[in-house]
Amino acid sequence: MFTGIIEEVAKVTKLEKERENLHITVECSFANELKVDQSLAHNGVCLTVVDIKNNEYTVTAILETLEKSSLRTLEVGTEVNLERGMRLGERLDGHIVQGHVDQIAVCTKIREADGSFYFSFEYSKEQGNPTIEKGSVTINGTSLTVVNSGVNTFDVAIIPFTMDHTNFGTMKIGDTVNLEFDVIGKYVSKLMEQRG
Repeated sequence: MFTGIIEEVAKVTKLEKERENLHITVECSFANELKVDQSLAHNGVCLTVVDIKNNEYTVTAILETLEKSSLRTLEVGTEVNLERGMRLGERLDGHIVQGHVDQIAVCTKIREADGSFYFSFEYSKEQGNPTIEKGSVTINGTSLTVVNSGVNTFDVAIIPFTMDHTNFGTMKIGDTVNLEFDVIGKYVSKLMEQRG
């Protein structure tokens, strides 16, 4: 369980394919605090630490994860948003994030708004994942509030702090991102669908 509050933007240092799996090695400042079997969110994708060496650790993404997320587009040097699992008893500063990516989206527009930034995204409506105005959405693991919600489009407003402390600072139009929709909204939507 995560909150969507990014701890660090870290760099991918090595990618190793093993059959259908992808081993991803990341360099970060808290690698020495990690342990094997610990879960971390990487651009919003929950992955398990399988190895730690000095200031680097390795996680493994299986085919299912690669097919449903933007992790398949990683390159050495790519910056990823990192968050360790939530501690019980701590404040929930973001929103409830499971680290289970629902689908990907494409950044279609970036505009500055006199001190803040608006990012627009478009995603396939085939999976029926809704956004609502002022609802929550997780983009690359970052907890954000939806503005300008459409059928399969939405915007988010980014403050300068978020630009400086997540990979939104390096995002470009055309980039693919991971989306996790609000878990409560998904349950409500499913119940409504079942009731007709």
